[in-house]
Amino acid sequence: MGIDPGTNLMGYGLIRIADKKPQILVSGVLDLKKISDPYIKLQKIFQRTLQVIDEYKPDELAIESQFFGKNIQSMLKLGRAQGVAISAALHRNIPIFEYAPKKIKLAITGTGLASKEQLATVLQRFFNLKEFPQNSDETDAIAIAMCHFFQSNAIASAGKPKSWADFVKKNPDRVK
Repeated sequence: MGIDPGTNLMGYGLIRIADKKPQILVSGVLDLKKISDPYIKLQKIFQRTLQVIDEYKPDELAIESQFFGKNIQSMLKLGRAQGVAISAALHRNIPIFEYAPKKIKLAITGTGLASKEQLATVLQRFFNLKEFPQNSDETDAIAIAMCHFFQSNAIASAGKPKSWADFVKKNPDRVK
Protein backbone atom coordinates (compact mmCIF):
# COMPACT_ATOMS: atom_id res chain seq x y z
CA MET A 1 0.00 0.00 0.00
CA GLY A 2 1.35 3.40 -0.94
CA ILE A 3 0.27 6.65 0.70
CA ASP A 4 0.95 10.19 -0.43
CA PRO A 5 0.18 12.06 2.81
CA GLY A 6 -1.50 15.44 2.94
CA THR A 7 -3.98 17.41 5.01
CA ASN A 8 -5.99 18.60 2.01
CA LEU A 9 -5.63 15.54 -0.22
CA MET A 10 -4.29 12.13 0.75
CA GLY A 11 -3.60 9.72 -2.08
CA TYR A 12 -3.58 5.97 -1.59
CA GLY A 13 -2.81 3.12 -3.92
CA LEU A 14 -2.63 -0.62 -3.44
CA ILE A 15 -0.91 -3.01 -5.76
CA ARG A 16 -1.26 -6.78 -5.82
CA ILE A 17 1.60 -8.98 -6.95
CA ALA A 18 0.50 -11.88 -9.16
CA ASP A 19 3.19 -14.05 -10.75
CA LYS A 20 5.80 -11.47 -9.71
CA LYS A 21 3.93 -8.81 -11.71
CA PRO A 22 2.29 -5.85 -9.97
CA GLN A 23 -1.33 -4.93 -10.70
CA ILE A 24 -3.26 -1.95 -9.36
CA LEU A 25 -5.80 -3.27 -6.89
CA VAL A 26 -7.37 0.03 -5.86
CA SER A 27 -6.43 3.68 -5.65
CA GLY A 28 -8.10 6.88 -4.62
CA VAL A 29 -7.94 10.22 -2.89
CA LEU A 30 -9.28 11.33 0.44
CA ASP A 31 -10.44 14.93 -0.14
CA LEU A 32 -10.29 16.97 3.07
CA LYS A 33 -10.45 20.48 1.56
CA LYS A 34 -13.95 21.21 2.89
CA ILE A 35 -12.99 20.38 6.48
CA SER A 36 -11.66 23.40 8.35
CA ASP A 37 -10.79 21.77 11.70
CA PRO A 38 -7.22 20.42 11.41
CA TYR A 39 -7.83 17.76 14.06
CA ILE A 40 -10.90 16.41 12.27
CA LYS A 41 -8.75 16.18 9.14
CA LEU A 42 -6.25 14.03 11.05
CA GLN A 43 -9.08 11.88 12.39
CA LYS A 44 -10.40 11.34 8.84
CA ILE A 45 -6.90 10.39 7.62
CA PHE A 46 -6.60 7.82 10.41
CA GLN A 47 -10.09 6.44 9.77
CA ARG A 48 -9.71 6.18 5.99
CA THR A 49 -6.29 4.57 6.27
CA LEU A 50 -7.69 1.97 8.68
CA GLN A 51 -10.70 1.44 6.43
CA VAL A 52 -8.52 0.71 3.38
CA ILE A 53 -6.22 -1.53 5.44
CA ASP A 54 -9.14 -3.48 6.87
CA GLU A 55 -10.76 -3.92 3.47
CA TYR A 56 -7.70 -4.86 1.39
CA LYS A 57 -5.30 -6.29 4.03
CA PRO A 58 -1.98 -4.97 2.66
CA ASP A 59 1.24 -6.64 3.85
CA GLU A 60 3.24 -3.41 4.04
CA LEU A 61 2.79 0.35 3.90
CA ALA A 62 5.09 2.60 1.90
CA ILE A 63 4.79 6.32 2.50
CA GLU A 64 6.48 9.40 1.12
CA SER A 65 8.91 10.83 3.65
CA GLN A 66 9.06 14.49 4.44
CA PHE A 67 11.23 16.65 2.30
CA PHE A 68 12.71 20.08 2.90
CA GLY A 69 10.28 22.89 2.26
CA LYS A 70 10.32 26.65 2.63
CA ASN A 71 6.97 26.85 4.41
CA ILE A 72 7.43 25.51 7.93
CA GLN A 73 3.68 25.46 8.66
CA SER A 74 3.07 23.29 5.60
CA MET A 75 5.85 20.96 6.68
CA LEU A 76 4.33 20.59 10.15
CA LYS A 77 0.90 19.82 8.68
CA LEU A 78 2.39 17.28 6.31
CA GLY A 79 4.29 15.64 9.18
CA ARG A 80 1.09 15.31 11.16
CA ALA A 81 -0.74 13.72 8.22
CA GLN A 82 2.15 11.34 7.67
CA GLY A 83 2.29 10.45 11.38
CA VAL A 84 -1.43 9.71 11.54
CA ALA A 85 -1.31 7.43 8.47
CA ILE A 86 1.72 5.64 9.94
CA SER A 87 -0.10 5.28 13.27
CA ALA A 88 -3.08 3.66 11.53
CA ALA A 89 -0.79 1.11 9.86
CA LEU A 90 1.04 0.43 13.10
CA HIS A 91 -2.34 -0.01 14.80
CA ARG A 92 -2.83 -2.98 12.44
CA ASN A 93 0.79 -4.19 12.86
CA ILE A 94 1.77 -3.38 9.30
CA PRO A 95 5.47 -2.67 8.61
CA ILE A 96 6.25 0.87 7.42
CA PHE A 97 8.72 1.92 4.72
CA GLU A 98 9.52 5.55 3.87
CA TYR A 99 10.83 6.84 0.57
CA ALA A 100 12.03 10.31 -0.35
CA PRO A 101 10.32 11.96 -3.34
CA LYS A 102 13.51 11.80 -5.44
CA LYS A 103 13.95 8.09 -4.64
CA ILE A 104 10.37 7.41 -5.79
CA LYS A 105 10.85 9.33 -9.05
CA LEU A 106 14.19 7.62 -9.66
CA ALA A 107 12.68 4.15 -9.10
CA ILE A 108 9.82 4.80 -11.52
CA THR A 109 11.29 7.03 -14.23
CA GLY A 110 15.03 6.58 -13.94
CA THR A 111 15.57 10.18 -12.85
CA GLY A 112 14.96 11.83 -9.51
CA LEU A 113 14.06 15.07 -11.27
CA ALA A 114 11.03 13.77 -13.19
CA SER A 115 7.84 15.82 -13.27
CA LYS A 116 4.51 14.52 -11.97
CA GLU A 117 3.36 14.22 -15.58
CA GLN A 118 6.37 12.07 -16.49
CA LEU A 119 5.74 9.88 -13.45
CA ALA A 120 2.10 9.38 -14.45
CA THR A 121 3.03 8.62 -18.07
CA VAL A 122 5.56 5.95 -17.10
CA LEU A 123 3.09 4.32 -14.70
CA GLN A 124 0.31 4.43 -17.29
CA ARG A 125 2.54 2.65 -19.80
CA PHE A 126 3.82 0.18 -17.21
CA PHE A 127 0.29 -0.88 -16.28
CA ASN A 128 -0.87 -0.63 -19.92
CA LEU A 129 -3.87 1.54 -19.05
CA LYS A 130 -5.82 3.73 -21.46
CA GLU A 131 -6.69 6.12 -18.65
CA PHE A 132 -4.76 6.84 -15.51
CA PRO A 133 -5.84 8.80 -12.43
CA GLN A 134 -5.88 12.51 -13.14
CA ASN A 135 -5.16 13.41 -9.53
CA SER A 136 -1.42 13.63 -8.87
CA ASP A 137 -1.86 12.57 -5.22
CA GLU A 138 -3.42 9.28 -6.35
CA THR A 139 -0.73 8.80 -9.01
CA ASP A 140 1.98 9.54 -6.44
CA ALA A 141 0.51 6.94 -4.06
CA ILE A 142 0.67 4.30 -6.80
CA ALA A 143 4.24 5.39 -7.56
CA ILE A 144 5.15 5.03 -3.86
CA ALA A 145 3.73 1.49 -3.80
CA MET A 146 5.64 0.64 -6.99
CA CYS A 147 8.85 2.15 -5.63
CA HIS A 148 8.52 -0.13 -2.61
CA PHE A 149 7.88 -3.13 -4.87
CA PHE A 150 11.03 -2.35 -6.88
CA GLN A 151 13.11 -1.73 -3.74
CA SER A 152 11.88 -4.94 -2.09
CA ASN A 153 12.83 -6.96 -5.17
CA ALA A 154 16.24 -5.29 -5.37
CA ILE A 155 16.96 -6.12 -1.73
CA ALA A 156 15.69 -9.70 -2.09
CA SER A 157 17.71 -10.38 -5.24
CA ALA A 158 20.88 -8.63 -4.00
CA GLY A 159 21.70 -11.53 -1.69
CA LYS A 160 21.14 -14.27 -4.27
CA PRO A 161 24.27 -15.55 -6.00
CA LYS A 162 24.40 -14.94 -9.74
CA SER A 163 26.48 -18.03 -10.48
CA TRP A 164 28.20 -20.97 -8.81
CA ALA A 165 31.43 -18.94 -8.61
CA ASP A 166 29.52 -16.10 -6.96
CA PHE A 167 28.03 -18.57 -4.45
CA VAL A 168 31.47 -19.94 -3.57
CA LYS A 169 32.84 -16.42 -3.19
CA LYS A 170 29.99 -15.39 -0.85
CA ASN A 171 29.95 -18.68 1.11
CA PRO A 172 33.53 -20.04 1.44
CA ASP A 173 32.67 -21.77 4.71
CA ARG A 174 29.94 -23.84 3.02
CA VAL A 175 32.20 -25.30 0.30
CA LYS A 176 34.65 -28.14 1.04
